[in-house]
Amino acid sequence: MIDRRQLCLGLSSAAALAGPARAASWADGENALHILVHKARRKLLLVRAGVTLHTFPIALGNNPKGTKRRAGDGRTPEGRYAIDAFNQWSRYHRALHISYPNADDIARARAAGHEPGGNIEIHGMPAGYEDVDPPFFPTDWTDGCIGVSNRAIETIWKTVSLDTPVVILA
Repeated sequence: MIDRRQLCLGLSSAAALAGPARAASWADGENALHILVHKARRKLLLVRAGVTLHTFPIALGNNPKGTKRRAGDGRTPEGRYAIDAFNQWSRYHRALHISYPNADDIARARAAGHEPGGNIEIHGMPAGYEDVDPPFFPTDWTDGCIGVSNRAIETIWKTVSLDTPVVILA
């Protein structure tokens, strides 16, 4: 179960850091829906008004420790983002694009002489694994995305909307 204090801190920090374009999404009041990803716990939570509606097991990038620093590093980013596109024709079973990189991600990567990368999504299983609905993923298999079962992505797809906030914690 998620620590309530950690959730409140994460969501209030996200509201402050989300910037003007995303501020309305964080300020929708009691009914505001958020996606909370715990990388260390390998869990994605759909949370509304501090109540966890759904919890799903996840797979991460094949180099999961630490935040994404540059294109091709196999890491899943950490920070505050939003759903900015729906892709029903993904090579995976449905995909929700996340607004990575944000301004901080771009600045950090460029300061290190790298490009930040992009195309980070929450997505279902690849073709050929349509019936796989694991209680957990035994290995991290994405290139930096957040992988879920097809059943999970169907629920997430129907529950979220554009600009739904996404907080990815270490």
